[in-house]
Amino acid sequence: MRDKILGLIADQFELDIDEIDDEMRIVEDLGADSIDVVELVMSIEDEFSIELDEEHIKELSTVGDIIEYAQELNLEG
Repeated sequence: MRDKILGLIADQFELDIDEIDDEMRIVEDLGADSIDVVELVMSIEDEFSIELDEEHIKELSTVGDIIEYAQELNLEG
């Protein structure tokens, strides 16, 4: 699950997966704008066939936050 999420982030932001760490901030470090965030959420939802809670998504600011949220949801893949 972690590797899939990192892969989605790497694809979205055109990075090598090894360049991404849990402390990276989605907006400040990866340069994401609101469209990038929506696209990333859609990619995660498609990959794991789920729908993420929009209110909770707003609280996710780092790569680690996204991974932790996915772990809380027990996403498999």
